[in-house]
Amino acid sequence: MGHALPRGPAAASANPEDADAADPEGANPENTDPGSASPAGPGPEGADLVAGIAEDVTPEGAAALAAIAKDPGRALIALDFDGTLAPIVSEPSAARLQPGALPALQRLATAVGTLAIIAQDPARALIALDFDGTLAPIVSEPSAARPYPGVLPALHRLATGVGTLAIITGRPAPATVELGGFAGLPGLIVIGHHGWERWEDGELTAPPPPPEVAQARARLPAVLATAGAADGTWVEDKGHALVVHTRRAADPGAALALLAGPLTDFASQIGLDSQPGRLVIELRPRGVDKGTAVTTLAAEFDPAAVLFAGDDLGDIPAFEAVHALRATGRAGVAVCSASGEVTALADHADLVVDGPAGVTALLVRLADAVQPSPAH
Repeated sequence: MGHALPRGPAAASANPEDADAADPEGANPENTDPGSASPAGPGPEGADLVAGIAEDVTPEGAAALAAIAKDPGRALIALDFDGTLAPIVSEPSAARLQPGALPALQRLATAVGTLAIIAQDPARALIALDFDGTLAPIVSEPSAARPYPGVLPALHRLATGVGTLAIITGRPAPATVELGGFAGLPGLIVIGHHGWERWEDGELTAPPPPPEVAQARARLPAVLATAGAADGTWVEDKGHALVVHTRRAADPGAALALLAGPLTDFASQIGLDSQPGRLVIELRPRGVDKGTAVTTLAAEFDPAAVLFAGDDLGDIPAFEAVHALRATGRAGVAVCSASGEVTALADHADLVVDGPAGVTALLVRLADAVQPSPAH
């Protein structure tokens, strides 16, 4: 095994990819050291091992999980049964596992096992990451999105330690590279527009946008007007897709609900998919999603272990791709960057962390495992 993991706290914290949510200043809170992965505040107290590691990872849980992944041969996970995994009952023979305990334990085993394989054989690992809401906090202006403090140093270390490092985003790939400051990451692959674009070694390859997008661009303003779109609703043109945002409306949730039906019908009429997300609805070409991107990368690089982290409903196909790859004998873990805006994604994940801060903590610990550094 490798070197022992240093002791100390590490943050664990949880769009279509259009950067859209919290105050931009939240990307670098005053009490956050840009060179660390420490969260702005403590995680939940009193969490048991299953909840703390498999569900909502606390700083202590993140450190424990990373230490287990670093040296699983020396790990001990001990759980009481009565009163811990099973409620206390008057008749001992009637004791049964608490609902959800078995799936949580299975997810824990999956997460620990996959992270251990990545740590032990990083050259055969594929780490793929969403950008907005995962590596970067959500912001109200997409062009203001920036990686969470500590993300870039961790990615630099991972880029030289793992076989394949990729970012899979709904944004255009060049814009993601620029906003993230990713141009200097060796070997990084950026998949843009959910799979339409590929940026690698400074070169971009992409087919032209399908004609349905041009039709949507021309007709969408009238569709929004007819549907009675609320003030503050606006359209982001990604070239290969169009995203309708409602976060700036007085009641963003109601504004989004008002448009869901009309935009679904409109997309169907012109041959596009309508994908809901964090106070957005994205109109994009059919047949391309993040699941296809993950599957394509896995076929190309033949990894022994796959990790994908995302935060929004558009990441579900990637999670499903990880699960499908696991069924073929590969190790795989789907990591949810949790938020209060999208809670359903956690049901599809193997590991749930607290937003970009938690993702950063996980990346830092993985970087420590695959390429130990005196800085951590």
